[in-house]
Amino acid sequence: MLYQGHFSTNGNSFENRITSLFKIKYPIIQAGMIWASGWQLAAAVSNAGGLGIIGAGSMYPEILKEHITKLKAVCDKPFAVNLPLLYPDIDKHIAIILEEKVPIVFTSAGNPKTWTQKLKDAGITVVHVVSSAKFAKKCQDAGVDAVVAEGFEAGGHNGREETTTLCLIPSVRQSIDIPLIAAGGIATGRAMFSMMALGAEAVQIGSRFVATPESSSHQAFKDVVVAAQEGDTVLTLKKLTPVRLIKNDFANRAFSAETSGADENSLKELLGRARAKMGMFEGDTVEGELEIGQVSSIIKELKPAADVVTEIWNDFKATANNPFGF
Repeated sequence: MLYQGHFSTNGNSFENRITSLFKIKYPIIQAGMIWASGWQLAAAVSNAGGLGIIGAGSMYPEILKEHITKLKAVCDKPFAVNLPLLYPDIDKHIAIILEEKVPIVFTSAGNPKTWTQKLKDAGITVVHVVSSAKFAKKCQDAGVDAVVAEGFEAGGHNGREETTTLCLIPSVRQSIDIPLIAAGGIATGRAMFSMMALGAEAVQIGSRFVATPESSSHQAFKDVVVAAQEGDTVLTLKKLTPVRLIKNDFANRAFSAETSGADENSLKELLGRARAKMGMFEGDTVEGELEIGQVSSIIKELKPAADVVTEIWNDFKATANNPFGF
């Protein structure tokens, strides 16, 4: 068998360690993206059989509580919250997650040892996002239940190692025994199949779910994503935290400044505050940060999130039945 798991008897679901861990129908996970992953998107993906994630990185604690409440009103399926550990008010976010009995938490951008045990003591499944085999091993040692390994192709904040997903997944698979989720450059069932052939047990998909009506991003940003062509993204601000952006006036200035030798303080001044919100949530496609993955070049239309899940699942099944395409 080339992939990690097996189809149900009727072929309408998939069973492996990830689907059992999250209690979901398909091993398809929607990434917790800032300014894109609100309750509507997460609910739509979970209701369609995947795992929807609320992206808490762009939310004040009270806004996170509101999104969880709204999701619960329309979705009785498992869902998760993505929590960047370096963000302010992290203790308040944790308190809300515990109070609301969120079943699954994806942590990122910080030391997994800090909060993993507290979350697990409350019965919460914990997953941490990494960009290297070294940190995947540290996550396993910290007691997380699964790891997301995200390659260089991904949108948003990226690993300094710049390892592609194709190279990263086999390396991480060799380094850990716990379930592994692949992320970065995945938007189709065929890509999902390839990641599972390399040792992943599920995929986490971001960019494809940005281009949905349920995404909380501004329509102008979605339009830019759909219009993106090959080569339209750039990884920049590496002296701060590497981030993949669609090329616009801001991204071009940031890239030019960095390649010209600008120091960290100069880049911070250029970045300013709330530039991601400006671009992705408020729709300033010239001066805002437009975080998206390289795979945006093959996303050609907006499509409801449930249809995206179904399309990826059907493509995965078709590939599993005929992996060579003939």
